Amino acid sequence: MGGDSLMLCRGLKFLFLGLGCVMVATLIYTISIDGLPFRRDLLTPWMAATLVDFYINVIPLAAWISYKQPNHITATIWVILLICFGSITTCLYIFIQLLELSPQESSQDPIYHVLLRHEHKCGVEQKGKHSPVVAARIIFSVLGCIMFGTLTYTIVTDGSPFRRDVLTPWLNATLIDFYINVVALSVWVAYKESSWISAFFWIVLLICFGSISTCFYIVQQLFKLTSHDPLYLVLLNTSDRQVYFIILSFTSIA
Repeated sequence: MGGDSLMLCRGLKFLFLGLGCVMVATLIYTISIDGLPFRRDLLTPWMAATLVDFYINVIPLAAWISYKQPNHITATIWVILLICFGSITTCLYIFIQLLELSPQESSQDPIYHVLLRHEHKCGVEQKGKHSPVVAARIIFSVLGCIMFGTLTYTIVTDGSPFRRDVLTPWLNATLIDFYINVVALSVWVAYKESSWISAFFWIVLLICFGSISTCFYIVQQLFKLTSHDPLYLVLLNTSDRQVYFIILSFTSIA
């Protein structure tokens, strides 16, 4: 088990380092052939819809980074970098989190240890009276509806996206940026799901429907928590959540 976890940790490091390099190369290449992206002519209907899709997917990543960081200043810096540089920041942040794992954490469950803050790994914080679980359900439900409305409106007003004239160099770059973030979310979904079949099903939905599926998946997971559970428990799969509550019960007794 320890060897498998170490291999997983190394594989994730190479994956996100490689994806980050791919996005840097894509960004440099697109700027070289099509100039900077700050031009009004680039904002076609499908580019606008893709950007909405992209930034809705950024929101759960930004929320996780904000939770992980020990103070508001570093959290704000990372979120600004995420907004400005997209998946380059995602890959860099995850790569750094993997590097910071101890050998013991890498050999146990690297994804669990990357997802949680240090103090929560030991069950230090208990359930609170005012958990934002209900608010998070509402927020991600609204975001999913916004993206569904954006997609429907763009199809009605501009037709199908599967046309050659739609795929401008900057739209291609944005799609690569978008799908690298989807890879990060897919790793989390694969960790969360109890079987490869359900994980594969959800990952296909993420690829096909983007942030609509992301929001629906997060809302579904949030409904597995009670309104008094700490929000960060949504990060964990069922088995790790059970282990967490066992650790929490022993911590409370002590």
